Amino acid sequence: MRIAALSGWTSEQRHVVAASFLGWTLDAFDFFLMVFVLKDIAQEFHTQITDVTIALLLTLAMRPIGAYIFGRAADRWGRRPTLMVDVLFYSAIEFASGFAPSLTALLVLRAVYGIAMGGEWGVGASLTMETIPPQARGFVSGLLQSGYPAGYFLASIVYGGLFQYIGWRGMFMVGVVPALLVFYIRRSVPESPSWRPTTARSNTLAVLKSHWQLGIYAIVLMTAFNFFSHGTQDLYPTFLQVQHKMSPHEVGLIAVIYNIGAIIGGISFGSLSERFGRRNTIILAAVLSLFVLPLWTFSSSAVWLAVGAFLMQVMVQGAWGVIPVHLNELSPDEARGTFPGFTYQIGNLIASVNATLQAAIAIHYGNNYAFALALVAGIVAVAIIVLTAFGVEAKGVAFGRGQIGWPAAQPAGSG
Repeated sequence: MRIAALSGWTSEQRHVVAASFLGWTLDAFDFFLMVFVLKDIAQEFHTQITDVTIALLLTLAMRPIGAYIFGRAADRWGRRPTLMVDVLFYSAIEFASGFAPSLTALLVLRAVYGIAMGGEWGVGASLTMETIPPQARGFVSGLLQSGYPAGYFLASIVYGGLFQYIGWRGMFMVGVVPALLVFYIRRSVPESPSWRPTTARSNTLAVLKSHWQLGIYAIVLMTAFNFFSHGTQDLYPTFLQVQHKMSPHEVGLIAVIYNIGAIIGGISFGSLSERFGRRNTIILAAVLSLFVLPLWTFSSSAVWLAVGAFLMQVMVQGAWGVIPVHLNELSPDEARGTFPGFTYQIGNLIASVNATLQAAIAIHYGNNYAFALALVAGIVAVAIIVLTAFGVEAKGVAFGRGQIGWPAAQPAGSG
């Protein structure tokens, strides 16, 4: 957790980290605005919450398409211009969502938004990891991934403070703000020093095919990870609203608290991975989440629910804080713009049923959202422990000098 690793950086490196962090933060902000208003959208369109959760499913399901399209663009034309286009895209669709005349129109818009959201993570992560000093990867990985709960944190503030005045449509319209980030990227962010344009149309696909075993492993791992994050985040506000009858202010406050925990967890465990290795750190966070799980879902008071939610997100995003660097270190050099984001978003596609699945389980058991949340989180935590234990460690691998194979990889400073 030594921030001294950040000393001696150039201003360009700092700008790259800042832009990538803000890009993922604001992307997550736009996504999580939706989870606070599922009940309100259902009421306006005279339908059930489970029908509205299809919007979350479609957003997550479409993200692999965006990861592939924008990843290919980043490998061919550069990380920087691709990131700018992506930010403008997701901001415009978020704004348009506020004008949806029907649930069907909203579902279509959220599906298109999923394409834009799917492109940001992989492009921003590859740009950052290729730019920063290798010894800072762990800390910066946690910092980047903490952009996700930071976006949730901002959405919590907007919901708690503005929802009563602007409604769910106004919430989406606020989501156009991230478009301003493009001006900062254009002015201050350089291209990745490791990027070389891929001119052959099939080059990226050929690289992915040649690493198919690694790709399958990464997809399965990211499926478990996405169930872990979305299974502990997306329906938690609904759980508080429906099962505990909390007001928007109370829900927003608890969401702020657990997202502070998520930010702390991402940065802390990402930094620890520099000392103890990527796999060991992920396993530690997943194991600790199992001990927190009962407090997180089965507490009866608002105070203990907030404490449990805080600790759970420390562990969930602690495990996630290692993922940006872990996937980039495992990635083939020639496809680093595509491989991390694409495998991550394919995992998202498989896990896109989470919100609908958890809502259906909860309703089946008499609106018992606590049971649904605990069931999914417990199962996937165990899955992450097992998958990571049998995985590959590539800590400290040099970018641009060839890449490890699968499964005969050599551990690099696993601690």
